[in-house]
Amino acid sequence: MLKGISKIAMGGREVWPLVEGGKGVAATNHLSSGAWAMAGGVGTISAVNADSYDPTGRIIPQVYHALTRRERHEELLEYAIEGAVQQVSRAYEMAEAQLSRGIGAININVLWEMGGAQRVLHGVLERTKGMVNGVTCGAGMPYKLSEIAAHYGVHYYPIISSARAFRALWKRAYSKSAEWLGAVVYEDPWLAGGHNGLSNAEDPRAPQDPYPRVAELRATMREGGIADSVPIIMAGGVWRLDEWTNWLDNPELGTIVFQFGTRPLLTQESPIPESWKARLMTLEAGDISLHKFSPTGFYSSAVRNPFLIGLEGRSERQIAFSTTATGDHQFLLDVGVGRKNYYVTRDDLLRARAWHGAGFTEALKTPDNTLVFVGPAEKTEIRKDQADCMGCLSQCAFSSWADTDTNTTGRLADPRSFCIQKTLQDIVHGGDPDQNLMFGGHSAYRFASDPFYSNGFVPTVKQLVDRILTGA
Repeated sequence: MLKGISKIAMGGREVWPLVEGGKGVAATNHLSSGAWAMAGGVGTISAVNADSYDPTGRIIPQVYHALTRRERHEELLEYAIEGAVQQVSRAYEMAEAQLSRGIGAININVLWEMGGAQRVLHGVLERTKGMVNGVTCGAGMPYKLSEIAAHYGVHYYPIISSARAFRALWKRAYSKSAEWLGAVVYEDPWLAGGHNGLSNAEDPRAPQDPYPRVAELRATMREGGIADSVPIIMAGGVWRLDEWTNWLDNPELGTIVFQFGTRPLLTQESPIPESWKARLMTLEAGDISLHKFSPTGFYSSAVRNPFLIGLEGRSERQIAFSTTATGDHQFLLDVGVGRKNYYVTRDDLLRARAWHGAGFTEALKTPDNTLVFVGPAEKTEIRKDQADCMGCLSQCAFSSWADTDTNTTGRLADPRSFCIQKTLQDIVHGGDPDQNLMFGGHSAYRFASDPFYSNGFVPTVKQLVDRILTGA
């Protein structure tokens, strides 16, 4: 056991200071989270379109039959609530003997910017009373999180990336339900996998040391009267605890807990397919890319595979246009646009003709008065994915869906993005890891060099937790 590591009280439970990071769309389920709770940590079930099962135990494919987006959105919410309820029930059944003694915990993770987030939370918590210890929530400013959690008597764990964000949440809402604050998750915007909370004032190419940012967060919590016993959960870039010894028993930081998002992917209980696990073993330093193609508008970190490289290429084949001849835009575009009149610069005209000659014959308009050039098959896929939208996000740049009365963002659908629901469902259910979005933290390359995983060893969750507790 690493010196400085001991069980703590968090959310009314006795736990190791180890949290399983919740990964959206079925990448953490009852098997992984139940096992993490049984090991004495906090297991985190993804409540973002979780899998549900038929009476034989087979996963029910999430197929949408309705003709309108609004009706498909209702189908999506039914899938989301039923799936999360089933996952929580199964995880609780796995770990019930341990949980009934107050050891370990099961949390659920939701994205505030997912479509119908509040309805999903109410639907799941209403049907899982006494099973869920807490709700971890980020991707936006979840002001209503504390109110909903308090209503059901569960703790809340907001995910933030700066002290400033937490201060705003605390002053506006959380201070009214202070007794249900289980911990504050600091998710490092440069190191964490998935969607990250980089602000407009922060440079994605200039990572900052997390220590002073977490110290500032603790100072902000103290200003609000929050005791040092309420943990800060460090998320992003955490691989082995002996690299964080200066954070342990540190009076400046108060109680610190560590979240592991990437390492639990490679366990026997992890629900991701074997092809994804095998790909994790081959990653090298620099293979994780921080990009802004997500239809959420957030930066996110994922493996720079052919899928992501394809999105990069799509945006690189992009030119600005004007609908009238003005300034440098004096040349009528004669490829990719049919009979429509778009004026471009001379250099962009030559580029567009070259792309057209290379097979990128279709020009698609973006909301920023630019055109991107794609191949015919790619155009067909983009248009179909946009038409099939089921409103999985509160606002989607790719389809122009918005979870509002009008159900539209009022902006043109952006072909530079992609259907995130489609690709995440595909990769977690056996799709090609090279042809889908593969989220990953920036330490994922360490699987290849860590001796714990030598000769292709894949641990159980219990073996992984035991290993982490030694510091390695």
